[in-house]
Amino acid sequence: MEFDALLLSRLQFAFVIAFHILFPAFTIGLAMFLAFCEGMWLKTGKEVFKRLYLHWVKIFALAFAMGVVTGVVMSYQFGTNWAKFADLTGSVIGPLLGYEVLTAFFLEATFLGVMLFGWQRVGKGLHFTATCCVAVGTSISAFWILAANSWMQTPQGYAIDDEGKFYATNFLEVIFNPSFPSRYVHMMLAAFITTAAVILAAGAWQTLRKHQQAPTRMQMRLAAMTLLVLMPLQIAAGHWSGGVAHHYQPAKIAAIEGWWETGPDQATVLFALPDEDTRTNKFEIAIPGVGNAIMGLPKDEVIQGLNDFQGEHPPVFIVFWSFRIMVGCGLALLGLGIWGAFKWWRGTIDIPGLFHWAAVGGGTLGFIAVISGWIVTEVGRQPYTVYGVLRTEDSLSPVTTGQVATSLIVFMTVYAIIFTAGVVYMIRIATNGFDDKPTAPPEVERRAPGSPLGSVDDKAEVDHRGGSGTSEDQE
Repeated sequence: MEFDALLLSRLQFAFVIAFHILFPAFTIGLAMFLAFCEGMWLKTGKEVFKRLYLHWVKIFALAFAMGVVTGVVMSYQFGTNWAKFADLTGSVIGPLLGYEVLTAFFLEATFLGVMLFGWQRVGKGLHFTATCCVAVGTSISAFWILAANSWMQTPQGYAIDDEGKFYATNFLEVIFNPSFPSRYVHMMLAAFITTAAVILAAGAWQTLRKHQQAPTRMQMRLAAMTLLVLMPLQIAAGHWSGGVAHHYQPAKIAAIEGWWETGPDQATVLFALPDEDTRTNKFEIAIPGVGNAIMGLPKDEVIQGLNDFQGEHPPVFIVFWSFRIMVGCGLALLGLGIWGAFKWWRGTIDIPGLFHWAAVGGGTLGFIAVISGWIVTEVGRQPYTVYGVLRTEDSLSPVTTGQVATSLIVFMTVYAIIFTAGVVYMIRIATNGFDDKPTAPPEVERRAPGSPLGSVDDKAEVDHRGGSGTSEDQE
């Protein structure tokens, strides 16, 4: 592998976007969670929702700021490393990014100050409106970014002039390109799931440290139920997105599944080490005759393999394993949701034990799944920036290897310092618990297993039958 300007530019963009996407994936879901908490506080008057809001809004502010900064850095690279891409596709991509600023960024900028600093300065209704506007703004921002990226995956509604430049012939077709609906749903669900995993992890850690309070117990219940409800929907959305990719990007699907040969009745490859030199899978473990069924295709339908796309397919090993990491993280999060809901039903979710250790570890799974999914999406598009039309090597700026290497080292150094400091601070806020005096966790909840799910409030924080909880092995 030669580390030339092209590869280093791709690595630099991948490095920057991998850091950036962590923050939108978290803030989109967290903004919705804050709107939910404030709305429930206004509706029910329960202080537990107010305390949740005031606790998590501090983390939201820091994550939002870091997301904006990393996003600005990412956009600059279009002019430094990918000037040809910007020049050729600017008439299509540029307006979409401009709409994101006009509709989403302005909305967020207008109401973010009220949301963060207006708690004691404006009325409850206006403050709740500001929170909702910020939450809607984050979703609108994702809409335009996903529209632009999806157009690069499945381009339509455009033409190319005599100079090779793209221009839009129908902006509705550009925006609502074939892969956009499924990918937007998939990304939004990923954001909600990622946030739920973090909130569950924070509550679990507070429980293990015996800093459990009413908001701690409430956030664990809300997070567990979110995972339980949304993960099946996410699996369905992923299947939908895969079906679209099969139709428009067959080489990507072949790389995901590790299919080299074209034919009907494809197998489902569970484990393998794809080897592009021999164009085979080493140490393959597969289930014969299941691949077509998983894709929702007739058993006798022919599916193209990678050998039909020699020189035109993505790096197989990276795409193959990134997909499996994403799926593995998703299944683990589904398991956490089922486990947490079961313990809630049993009345034992507040007792420190194995579930809480698993939930703490699960706090990173959403981020890992998001990054892995984006690797599948972006690397799976190679060797094109605009799929099937504009190759990546034709999108590069006239930069030298030394220039890109220097900037990459600078980015890695600065990001390592700033990112580490910001994330460590957010983790400390999330895990240190709430401002008032911590209480010992109850031994069991005040209801029998199978009874309607009870409420959690500040007046019923401790079950005074004694003890601070037992291990899960003693339940």
